Amino acid sequence: MEPPFRGPPLLHPDRRSMPSRNVRHADGPAESGLMSSESRPEREPEDGHEPTSESGGPASAPGAADGSATEPESAPDQSEDAPEAAQEPAPPVYADHCYRSPGAMAGGVLLLLLACWLAFDALVTGTDRTKLTVLAGLVFGVPLVVAYTLRPAVYANPQRMRVRNPFRTVTVPWGTVESVQSGYSSEVVADGTKYQLWSIPVSLRARKRAARQTERAERDASRGANALARPRGLFGLGGVPGAVEDGSEKRAPSDQAIDELRALAFDNSESPAAQGQVAVRWAYEIAAPVLAGAIALAALLATR
Repeated sequence: MEPPFRGPPLLHPDRRSMPSRNVRHADGPAESGLMSSESRPEREPEDGHEPTSESGGPASAPGAADGSATEPESAPDQSEDAPEAAQEPAPPVYADHCYRSPGAMAGGVLLLLLACWLAFDALVTGTDRTKLTVLAGLVFGVPLVVAYTLRPAVYANPQRMRVRNPFRTVTVPWGTVESVQSGYSSEVVADGTKYQLWSIPVSLRARKRAARQTERAERDASRGANALARPRGLFGLGGVPGAVEDGSEKRAPSDQAIDELRALAFDNSESPAAQGQVAVRWAYEIAAPVLAGAIALAALLATR
């Protein structure tokens, strides 16, 4: 039995020209409102994407259908944008080499401990005048002990040598150094002025001991290799001679330090970074307390 005709479906006012999907006609089956692939228009690319073909792949270029391949654009010349040749890495920077006297530092620490012990006892058990005298003595004596034992040092790098003496600090560029010598004391001569190196004391005893070790090593080497293994010193506790196997001369610690400073001065005297003027700075942080303590101590002793 043929279904009754109900008339056309209601359409949206804005879509009256669009055919509806699956519209049932009175004389035949429902028509599909979908378009076939032959009549479907090609979509334009959205958001910069390439148009896709029916199989899901990208659409072919216009010239690809007739077999003519488009030539790819020539790559830009990279030689213009190529980075410049890498420069040579700068040499590593090391901390300054420090030369100090271990014996002086040990003596200074012991003197400070002794002064603190005596001062503590006087401050606890002494009278008021004794306490003032002890305090003035500490203000006068402690900076002096520090100045002559813990403060002296020599700092050396490829640019300059900094000499820290008890009451002043001298900065000497290698370009101004005339000589570094070690006689009865260690000295550096720069711009015609001589400066003492308090932190590198000369020990005549160490020099004689080094000379004996070198002479003994040469004598044992002339006798044979087996003689070098024989122990030396009191009860055989002295060990083998102090010279190295290559036959170089054994040197005292102070002479070794002077040799190293002399080599630095020779190697860097022509360097542009090692030029300049000798600078001298007085150690007011040491001189001011010493002067104040001396005045206070003299005033207390004069009014006794």
